[in-house]
Formats: sequence, structure tokens, C-alpha cells
Amino acid sequence: QVQLVESGGGLVQPGGSLRLSCAASRSILSIGVMAWYRQAPGKERELVARITNLGTTNYADSVKGRFTISRDSAKNTLYLQMNSLKPEDTAVYYCYAYYTLPYWGQGTQVTVSS
Repeated sequence: QVQLVESGGGLVQPGGSLRLSCAASRSILSIGVMAWYRQAPGKERELVARITNLGTTNYADSVKGRFTISRDSAKNTLYLQMNSLKPEDTAVYYCYAYYTLPYWGQGTQVTVSS
């Protein structure tokens, strides 16, 4: 099993930055894939960024060049650095891990508004 706990969400003005964190209950190097998803009101959950255990990263077109996914294996923590935030980035952001089964965090709200 893997428990995931997100933190770092909040209210930010357009153009601002936030860093989300996801603390995992086991070594993240043993987890094949970790990712960040988001779900805006009335919309389906969508992939934002993913990273494999080999360090390969992928991003949604809408966040390329603005968001960066990274990890700290010593802290068993996944991060999402979000820069140049836009109102359309407003959503609940979820941490995801695949370790024989899919696991999800509880979500953290990100609101981009002036």
C-alpha cells in the first residue's frame, strides 16, 4: 500500500507561483509512476504531469513551460512547481502513484484569482 498526503495548495494571483508537495508512505524509488492530476468544477480529472521511476517526465500541453514535476527520494516526496499561474489552473490537484495498484491522495485546492 501507498499513502499519499498533499500539501501546498492555496489562493494565488494570476502570474503567481505555488509548489505542491506529496509525501509518500514508502520509498518513491520503488513506485513505478507518480503523477499530478487536477479536476476543475464540472470537468473530468486530467493528467497534469507524470514522472517514472527512471526520471522520465511528461506534461500536459496546457502546463508545458510553466509547471515542473520533481521528486526527492530522500524525503519520499513528489513536487509540482507551478509558475505563471492562470485562472484556468484553478482546480483540486491530486497526487497519484502506481504501485501494483493505483493510489490517490486526498487532493489540495489551488485557486488562481485576483
